Amino acid sequence: MKSDRVITVVGCHAEGEVGRVITGGVLPPPGDTMFEKKTYLEQHNDGLRKFLIREPRGGAFVHVNLITPPVSDQGDAGLIIMEPTDYPPMSGSNSICAVTVLLETGMVAMTEPETIVHLDTPGGLVRAVAHCRDGCCERVTIENVPSFVAKLDATVDVPGIGPLSVDIAYGGAFFALVDATPLGFGLVPEEARALVEMGERIKQAVVEAHPVEHPENPAIRAVTFTQFTGAVSKNPDGIAEGRNAVVISPGKIDRSPCGTGTSARLAVLAARGLLGAGDEYVSRSLIDSRFDARILGMCTVGGQPAIRPSLSGRAWITGLHHYSLDPADPFPEGYALSDTWYRVV
Repeated sequence: MKSDRVITVVGCHAEGEVGRVITGGVLPPPGDTMFEKKTYLEQHNDGLRKFLIREPRGGAFVHVNLITPPVSDQGDAGLIIMEPTDYPPMSGSNSICAVTVLLETGMVAMTEPETIVHLDTPGGLVRAVAHCRDGCCERVTIENVPSFVAKLDATVDVPGIGPLSVDIAYGGAFFALVDATPLGFGLVPEEARALVEMGERIKQAVVEAHPVEHPENPAIRAVTFTQFTGAVSKNPDGIAEGRNAVVISPGKIDRSPCGTGTSARLAVLAARGLLGAGDEYVSRSLIDSRFDARILGMCTVGGQPAIRPSLSGRAWITGLHHYSLDPADPFPEGYALSDTWYRVV
């Protein structure tokens, strides 16, 4: 087999969301921080992301994670998250996939019943507690980056829809949170396509009307995702529970409850006085998968109120892949068509 490159990837998903993990064939990008490494890939080697995520090797549903050496004294590994259109600073589902792969492939030594793994991410250092048994990583609990509200009840005029009220919050990326009920959505699987189409329109309108940036890292800016939210109620265990659907550009629904989206929603619920330090929350996705979340405590980010969220979920390895590039292949960076990608990227 002739090949210009061979990349080894472990297939994985966390509560339904695909988060493949590169384990061989890619050298770590230069940079002193994970944010600098991420930025280098964006600006100088975005072909890696396209090669693995676009067709024929990937699809709109694929995320890919690059493991690097850590950059901090506490870190066990570095993590760069690659999604269909960008490189988010942090991702809950991808972090859970990465920890599961690190432990079950032996890249990081597993201890039972718990292994603590510190991940250096572009959004900051996160602590993961992996619950392990019989050589398997059964569950991962992530202490996410501090999360905060940027704007509550912001008005945005969406073409074809009209004025909407949105909350804008950060949970590892910026989200525009929209109440799904007035828009006629019950957040069921059959609505996925309609949610994508509306969610992308809402995001574009919010980006134009409400510029935002992280107070401690201005390079993290602009709303990246629309999150449709359902009503919050108490489940039979007396814990607050709610459903959401996060739209990931260029147009797909997060199959998991979205860890960064759940963190952003916790920040909104805390800002509204509906949840506080120590309170638990169950986050449900469109396919009814589940993250168990908690507000660990309160803090500040750039002088403004924030929360320290955690989320807990499961991941499963689905296979081992060796992706190669034939030098005669006319599509070295793959391709995307709007029949499955919603729009061409």
